[in-house]
Amino acid sequence: MAKILVSMPDKFLESIDKIADNEQRTRSELIREALRNYLKTSHITNSKRALKNAQILDNLLD
Repeated sequence: MAKILVSMPDKFLESIDKIADNEQRTRSELIREALRNYLKTSHITNSKRALKNAQILDNLLD
């Protein structure tokens, strides 16, 4: 597994650590899950945006 270095504000990291601790998970597990959820949501949002743009284009061409 690859490792990356990410910078974030101390307060933000404290919040992440608190959630991870409450859920008895590692910081890495929590961040991986958050990014997986972001990728799913981003894909859905981009698909909806593409469909909306296609509909706008169709309307313009009619």
